[in-house]
Amino acid sequence: MKIVQLDNIRILVVDDDKKICDTLSLILESRGYHVDIANTGKIAVEKSKIGKYNLAVLDIKLPDIDGTKLLKSMHEISPGIIRIILTGYPQLKNVITALNEGVDAYFTKPVDPARLIKTIEEKLEEQAGSDRDLEERPEGNTATAAEELPSQEIE
Repeated sequence: MKIVQLDNIRILVVDDDKKICDTLSLILESRGYHVDIANTGKIAVEKSKIGKYNLAVLDIKLPDIDGTKLLKSMHEISPGIIRIILTGYPQLKNVITALNEGVDAYFTKPVDPARLIKTIEEKLEEQAGSDRDLEERPEGNTATAAEELPSQEIE
């Protein structure tokens, strides 16, 4: 297994709620990760085209794009990026769409920060332990998403 070098890990947090972005950024940076913030899907796509991210935490409800569509765009731009949904709107339609788009994990707000960090670290270890580059990610990596869903309350 490869060792995860924290100083090389880049995470993109995409949420229109500034408090959530700031809180997640503070928590992740305190653990040694480099964090960028995007408050819209458009900004997230632009940042993804410019820089390489290991992982993105995405809100479903954004002012300019549905988060499930952003999942697909992020995969097209960077196939190896780990994508985690964080939403206050856990509708079954969104869960199914997210799973079909290959989401790596799905959390509802308010999220338990310890659980989110644990999942982020596990996914980054899996990414580091694989021989794939961020551009060479296989389809259908949804094991954690499927594990997360039963514990979530879905409308």
